[in-house]
Amino acid sequence: MSTEQTSHGAHDAEVVIVGGGPVGMGLAIELGQRGIRTIVVERYPQPQPIPKGQNLTQRTMEHFHFWGIEKELRAARTIPPEYGIGGLTAYGTLLGSHVYDWLQRDLVQQYYFTANERLPQYATEAVLRKRVAELPSVQTLYGWDAQGVAQDAGGVSVTITDRAGSRRELRAAYVVGCDGARSLVREQAGFTQTRTDHDRMMVLLVFRSRELHQLLARYPGKSYYNVLQPELKGYWKFFGRVDLGNTWFFHAPVPPGTTKENFDFAAYLHEAVGAPFDVEFEHIGFWDLRFMLADSYRQGRAFIAGDAAHSHPPYGGYGVNSGLEDARNLGWKLAAALRGWGGERLLDSYDAERRPVFQSTIRDFIAKSIETDKQFLETFDPGRDRAAFEQAWGARAQGAVGEVHAFEPHYEGSPVVGGAPGAVSSAQGSHRFEARAGHHLAPARLVSGRNVFEALGPGYTLLALGAGPGTLQAFNDAARELSLPLTIVEEPAAGETARYEASLVLVRPDQFVAWTVRQPQVAPQEALRLLRLVRGS
Repeated sequence: MSTEQTSHGAHDAEVVIVGGGPVGMGLAIELGQRGIRTIVVERYPQPQPIPKGQNLTQRTMEHFHFWGIEKELRAARTIPPEYGIGGLTAYGTLLGSHVYDWLQRDLVQQYYFTANERLPQYATEAVLRKRVAELPSVQTLYGWDAQGVAQDAGGVSVTITDRAGSRRELRAAYVVGCDGARSLVREQAGFTQTRTDHDRMMVLLVFRSRELHQLLARYPGKSYYNVLQPELKGYWKFFGRVDLGNTWFFHAPVPPGTTKENFDFAAYLHEAVGAPFDVEFEHIGFWDLRFMLADSYRQGRAFIAGDAAHSHPPYGGYGVNSGLEDARNLGWKLAAALRGWGGERLLDSYDAERRPVFQSTIRDFIAKSIETDKQFLETFDPGRDRAAFEQAWGARAQGAVGEVHAFEPHYEGSPVVGGAPGAVSSAQGSHRFEARAGHHLAPARLVSGRNVFEALGPGYTLLALGAGPGTLQAFNDAARELSLPLTIVEEPAAGETARYEASLVLVRPDQFVAWTVRQPQVAPQEALRLLRLVRGS
């Protein structure tokens, strides 16, 4: 029985995605570009105008490049490119005497094919929605809400309703919950989760202020600012620009029981900046600061991604970027399984790769940052010992540089990567040009003048850097036997590709290295064994 037929009749789609935010839409594009029949169920007819998820990394912009909308996304930015999108950390107040540059992602630019970007999530969603509308294999159901999810041996059933009370049941081979921190798919498909509640109530303010723009003119090129204060015990007061000169967002801890009516938010903003300024509020909302990580990302035919799989305080811009990486990782694997060139182990590898990476993101970056800030604020006080404080403050500035280099998510421990035995997948690594199994491929210029990223195929790509014809034939034969899509790029072992320090580099559809070797010759049986491994046989 094919994936298109079950005891319930023909499938409405191969994959149903519940949730059409950036993660759901990114997944829909990844599937749709591969010809996978997909339905997206999204409750909101239009993107919600709350400015969150603004900082997009170089790696995330690679996704937009391969989804065919990098140019459109950059055109949608709300801050002029010439202004800059840097960050700043301040002690006490934004206008105080102790500040340093923060989250300088430009430091790792050379290891990625695209530059980073910054724009409100609703602007990103608008670009994604427009691209989805161009894909004939993707159907969008805006204004519909999922009410029930069930699965059996033949597929999944998703019950949906619209605001007029109409009811439908969709059948598909797989369902993916991209429906946020309160995911219905996660709950109904039986995913459990581990939560760490930090017992903090947070406020999100969206406001207008020309005067704040003028006050912060001393920091040209900065678009987001976090303020450290001893009484917050490591938590931040965080400002971000929505546009240049007028609209801002702010989130910070507030006392339990705070409401829109019983708290002076304007005074709270003034105190964080260190000066009064005009404030016109557009939105006042609240959220609970906590970490959540699902105990698995797959339950049979159901998967979860983005905030449905993991959530955390919005510190450092990890959230939307992690969710889009989930979408990219899962999308090609679902396509591979549905088209017959990926096995069950490949689908299982989505959990095996993405979950440890986010667990590390929580432990090694976000929670560690909060604890490190808390210890610093308890130990150093410029009013008590200014010299010791300033020495430690300077060390923190250097540490901020190191953190950008250290955040390098990789899949060394993946079951479908030909890496070293006992390796572990993690968000903590190092940026290097060398091609390493489980790591993101760094860009390099080919003899033709093109970048290697422009030569990668939609399936696997074998970079043959001086390898002999017998080896290339072995991989071609193995790929044909396994029905595995394989593009071979032949290059001399010289020029920029020499920095890969390998003769053969097998690159996955998501630009991660699956396997690499230094010798130029590989036997036919070894090529077949390797391709069976990476396809999850």
